[in-house]
Amino acid sequence: MLLDAVARTLRAAGCVFAEDEAASLVREARDEDHLAEMVSRRVAGQPLEQVVGWAEFCGLRIAVAPGVFVPRRRTELLVDAAAQVLASGGALAGASVRPVVVDLCCGSGAVGAALAAIRDVELYAADIDPVAVACARRTVRPADHVLEGDLFDALPGTLRGRVDVLVANAPYVPTAEIRLMPAEAREHEPRRALDGGGDGLDLHRRVVEGAEDWLAPGGHLLVETSARQASGTVALFRASGLVPRVVRREEIGGTVVVGSRPAGGPPEGS
Repeated sequence: MLLDAVARTLRAAGCVFAEDEAASLVREARDEDHLAEMVSRRVAGQPLEQVVGWAEFCGLRIAVAPGVFVPRRRTELLVDAAAQVLASGGALAGASVRPVVVDLCCGSGAVGAALAAIRDVELYAADIDPVAVACARRTVRPADHVLEGDLFDALPGTLRGRVDVLVANAPYVPTAEIRLMPAEAREHEPRRALDGGGDGLDLHRRVVEGAEDWLAPGGHLLVETSARQASGTVALFRASGLVPRVVRREEIGGTVVVGSRPAGGPPEGS
């Protein structure tokens, strides 16, 4: 049986979930030649999601191309935490009927797309990688805005002071630890989507420092981090005048810092 043959090949290559992956490859293959090409790419170590062209995230099908960061399950916590903020109503001082949501370092657009599927929002997603931006434009709704640029440089100036929820899954792996990551990530995902600098917080610093100009009064900044680095991310929030709290979900290894901007004006110390 074709399925069994593919599973045996994947298992021999070290794929832990060979049967499940074989089923995905067989299902997505246009013909036997396409299947053979996909199996070869997977055996060579390319992530399954890049091979089949999509990843499952929060129940959605997210477009993923070779060389693009693959959405992680732990990032679903970032979506859930942002959805709770959006659902809280009063937590967004002066929030419009359609809250303004910005997804920075959006990659394939998974977080923004998931939030837009939960609530009608005015969504802006931005990333510096043109290949990731192309994937995001295939994933998010046509009416939303997918922009290419370096963090806040990608956003239109009209959003200053109007963002109700700003989410960021910025890279936070310390440079020296990238070599310890699985080969799938090291060899097939862009370095700039993984490398967070010496302590892993370089991009967090830039996001937190820039957020002051963009958040609406009562707005929220949510940043994915690690359990080990959460205290450092919290310190960055506090230094910028945001009121932080940490949300964790042990079963998926997710950690998110949620910071609220005081509703009465700019953050303290600004």
